Amino acid sequence: MTILITGAAGIVGSGLRRELAADGQTLRLLDRQPIAQLAAHEDALVGDIADRDTLRRAMQGVRGVVHLAGCTTDADIEAQIDGNVRGAFNVFEAAREAGVERVVFASSHHVVGYYPRTRRIGTNVLLRPDSRYGLTKGFGEQVGAMFADKYGLRVLCIRIGYVDDKPVDRRRLSIWSSWRDLAQLVRIGLTHEDLRYAVVYGVSNNIRGFFDNDTAFKLGYRPHDDAEKYAAAVLAEVPAEDPSLVGTHAMGGWGANNEYVGPVERIYEW
Repeated sequence: MTILITGAAGIVGSGLRRELAADGQTLRLLDRQPIAQLAAHEDALVGDIADRDTLRRAMQGVRGVVHLAGCTTDADIEAQIDGNVRGAFNVFEAAREAGVERVVFASSHHVVGYYPRTRRIGTNVLLRPDSRYGLTKGFGEQVGAMFADKYGLRVLCIRIGYVDDKPVDRRRLSIWSSWRDLAQLVRIGLTHEDLRYAVVYGVSNNIRGFFDNDTAFKLGYRPHDDAEKYAAAVLAEVPAEDPSLVGTHAMGGWGANNEYVGPVERIYEW
């Protein structure tokens, strides 16, 4: 089976390449930047998800797509629309045209970033995006839902928290994912027989977690890791957060802080 990874040169793409290397499938890597040091099971294309011809070539012979490409910062709305609105639609449309069965969409916890950390939420809550980035990632989730219903794709949206070797601050003790746990969710999206459309949180089994990941567990997710093993070091080394900042109270952290106007208490009003 050939799997296309868009945005494969980025941090998440590089990490998933390592995790998926032993799965016995071909990885086709698409990015705007050239990718060096390809493994035997990898091939690469240089191109942009804005270019539909590039996407058509990339989709040939593909059984599943892991869509990571797009705008990953809280840039201006035009950059968000190019990367996360038009770009996401282009990827799903190209997959449909090519007869690709499955798309795993890298969403973000920033789609619910203004929920207070005192809450514990599942994936069935109303969206509360904390940024232009979170707003347009929410659009991508809805594109996936429409393509699942209208065209029969099988779609898993993963609201990634923070994926890296270890959490680096107090908030990320709640939203961290290990590489192997994120890869497990990706594999579920690529292989689960009964999946039509679902949204899950891309987090490990963190005891301090904000998210109820019941939907993922019902799909067979069994996370191996918990950020708590790093908690003592983080709490000792990282300064306490400033309570006057809304991001100290909100799940989205930096996304919630950016351009926020008014009292912190407002996010507790609904």
